[in-house]
Amino acid sequence: MDEMEEELKCPVCGSFYREPIILPCSHNICLACARNILVQTPDAESPQSSRASGSGVSDYDYLDLDKMSLYSEADSGYGSYGGFVSAPTTPCQKSPNGVRVFPPTVPQPPAQQQHLLPQPGSLPPIPRNSCITCPQCHRSLILDDRGLRGFPKNRVLEGVVDRYQQSKAAALKCQLCEKSPKEATVMCEQCDVFYCDPCRLRCHPPRGPLAKHRLVPPAQGRISRRASPRKISTCTEHELENLSMYCVQCKMPVCYQCLEEGKHGTHEVKALGAMWKLHKGQLSQALNGLSDRATEAKEFLVQLRNMVQHIQENGVEFEACLVAQCDALIDALNRRKAQLLARVNKEHEHKLKVVRDQISHCTVKLRQTTGLMEYCLEVIKENDPSGFLQISDALIRRVHMTESQWGKGTLTPRMTSDFDLTLDSGPLLQTIHQLDFVQMKVPAAPMLQLEECCTQNNSATLSWKQPPLSTIAVDGYILELDDGNGGPFREVYVGTETICTVDGLHFHSTYKSRVKAFNASGVGQYSKTLIMQTSEIAWFTFDTASAHPDIIFSNDNLTVTCNSYDDRVVMGNSAFSRGVHYWEMTVDRYDNHPDPAFGIARADVLKDVMLGKDDKAWAMYVDNNRSWFMHNNSHTNRTDGGIAKGATIGVLLDFTRGIVIFLVNDEQQGPVAFEGLEGAYYPAISLNRNVQVTLHTGLPIPDFYTPGEADPTGSVC
Repeated sequence: MDEMEEELKCPVCGSFYREPIILPCSHNICLACARNILVQTPDAESPQSSRASGSGVSDYDYLDLDKMSLYSEADSGYGSYGGFVSAPTTPCQKSPNGVRVFPPTVPQPPAQQQHLLPQPGSLPPIPRNSCITCPQCHRSLILDDRGLRGFPKNRVLEGVVDRYQQSKAAALKCQLCEKSPKEATVMCEQCDVFYCDPCRLRCHPPRGPLAKHRLVPPAQGRISRRASPRKISTCTEHELENLSMYCVQCKMPVCYQCLEEGKHGTHEVKALGAMWKLHKGQLSQALNGLSDRATEAKEFLVQLRNMVQHIQENGVEFEACLVAQCDALIDALNRRKAQLLARVNKEHEHKLKVVRDQISHCTVKLRQTTGLMEYCLEVIKENDPSGFLQISDALIRRVHMTESQWGKGTLTPRMTSDFDLTLDSGPLLQTIHQLDFVQMKVPAAPMLQLEECCTQNNSATLSWKQPPLSTIAVDGYILELDDGNGGPFREVYVGTETICTVDGLHFHSTYKSRVKAFNASGVGQYSKTLIMQTSEIAWFTFDTASAHPDIIFSNDNLTVTCNSYDDRVVMGNSAFSRGVHYWEMTVDRYDNHPDPAFGIARADVLKDVMLGKDDKAWAMYVDNNRSWFMHNNSHTNRTDGGIAKGATIGVLLDFTRGIVIFLVNDEQQGPVAFEGLEGAYYPAISLNRNVQVTLHTGLPIPDFYTPGEADPTGSVC
């Protein structure tokens, strides 16, 4: 509640609001203070159309501050109109907020007219063509014949001030003590009685029907007991009419006479109660966001206070290290020691000053935010719809504006608590006078950016960055991965980039990755280890980069043919070295009984001969009647059964057993084709212009096949 006090004080007198009125700019001011800062303007300068009323901002004629010289940029105060009104005869006054106030000069009436002066407690008449300037935003306006009565009273603010002052009153006494009442500790809302602790235990035990009664602190009970009843608001233009509707265009409550006779007749109006509830909801919703910012600010202040302690601890530790090194040097180094200590202390004080300044700034802003929040919550408790709606728009804007002030970067420390200085004690004695700090340490551990790290098929992409507060230079990074089988880490990338894609990993494998930074001082710590899982099933296409130039691709590189009568080789774009994999190819076109070959190959296989002619490929070639296995131009295992258009050829590669099996139309073609396979192999096919095939990947292992046990010493590609 103490933090809300600033919201409840007049910007002119610095005291709690008394009879506050609402200016068209949505700011508030005491009625008496408004009279004190009135300035009378010449008739010639008063626009005939200028009228002040409580109907909205548009009813006021704001004066040109530059032209009328109402506002002095030199002192940010108030003065008379330059060139129009002579200087006031009364001395200049200043409010507690530093606002210059010139009370209006009222001519003294003759002695025989003294009895006509206003009696004490009544308001004296306001001079014609009076002007008032808002003490907060410095917008000026000329009053009409109604004067200050044209401004609506802020009954909500007045009620909040009354409750706040009541809560600060003397302590309440117990109502049941027979002798010398003790200070009350609780109030029962149902019984409407204040109790001290002994009387509460004796007269209001927490059992039976009394167990359901709500006990509140005495101050809260005082506020709820003295809360003013809901008042019926009347129109400022038609004092006998109650406010019953809300003008959406003018954003103000109006009466029926305003709708029938006034300027609001053609405006959109809504029920007062509905708009009251709507604006209360909007203010509550806006407060939720501001409350989150206030919570973050409190946590940020705790962080800053902890940084002060860390800076002090680090400063002491750094200073002790410096002293130890300097004492170990010769006398010439001792003369230099004082200079180095001064530099450390200067850095120490600079860091403390920056953090303390930020703490002070954030504390003030948080206090203002909390005060605004508490004030808004008290405003929401008011039961006066029209009064609430008069100030709700301004409060909502203030809440949003205050929330935006806690934007990105506000809750970020301006200073790190680390001392990034290292004393180099290695130079020779003759260079003692050149001894200085070097701002170089080994880099901090990089931070993996998890949102950018991912795996696709058998490739892994990793991204990292240096900690945001680190100022240590980095020359490069070292990325390490294990073998996907729990083995040791190995370097896969060294360079300056902060993102890297590693291809050729094992499918269906779990890899651990980490990264570290290095500079001229050495290698820093590793980042946290990231565990990544490659795809369980292989999805791949034919590789356009490694294929023979005569190969023709289509269907997103899943369909291939050839423009040559000679056999040409094309491989897949993924290599396998671990696990069990199966893929198929369908024959889309088969003319003149060619003999295409299907199988696996090393990356450097010959591309201009049939697959299997060299020692880099293991294949099955097949025509319309029979098939053969071929490796290094050796033909084995002739098997009856050929292919035709629409046929399906399957390849099953099992690294757990080191074998490859071929299938034709879902039936195994011959025995196990090849055994003892180790290393990395690519899917491959050779064909000529008489054949066209389409690749199908991501297929499950055929039902008839049972994979063997995995090799715990699986190879690494």
